[in-house]
Amino acid sequence: MKKELIEAGQIANTHGIQGEIKIVPWCDTPEFLCGFSTLYIDDKPVRVISSRVHKHNVLAELEGVTDINAAMRLKGKTVYLRRADITLPEGRHFIADLIGLDVIDAESGETLGVLTDVLTPPAHPVYVVKGTNGEFMVPAVDAFVAETNVAAGYIKVRVIEGMMT
Repeated sequence: MKKELIEAGQIANTHGIQGEIKIVPWCDTPEFLCGFSTLYIDDKPVRVISSRVHKHNVLAELEGVTDINAAMRLKGKTVYLRRADITLPEGRHFIADLIGLDVIDAESGETLGVLTDVLTPPAHPVYVVKGTNGEFMVPAVDAFVAETNVAAGYIKVRVIEGMMT
């Protein structure tokens, strides 16, 4: 079952003395996170009064957080978005929904393992797969990912020589 709340970032610090917080976004871009009027912290909705991008992070003013002491109490907490509030482009998926999917060889139909992590270096995401012969990585690009079917619980990949060693 898909979770209602999706992890979107972490409150890294305060910013100034007026209660503004600095969020390290776990989204594709910090601008994406700025597009929401409600964030969830400790499973509770918190209204965003204002937000802006600053050095690849998000600076936000939250309702009820009016000074540095209140902001400090939030430091280290995870910020969530409600799944129902998010519209993903066609063919995009939440990382949380990909973790745990079976990874299948597109050619042979053989199950190669389970997707255990998604790395997000600058060039493109990389799937980390744990199989019976250990761990291997698959670049998450069209050349290697043949099909992603979250509802059916699998990702089909094109394997090349040396990928699984």
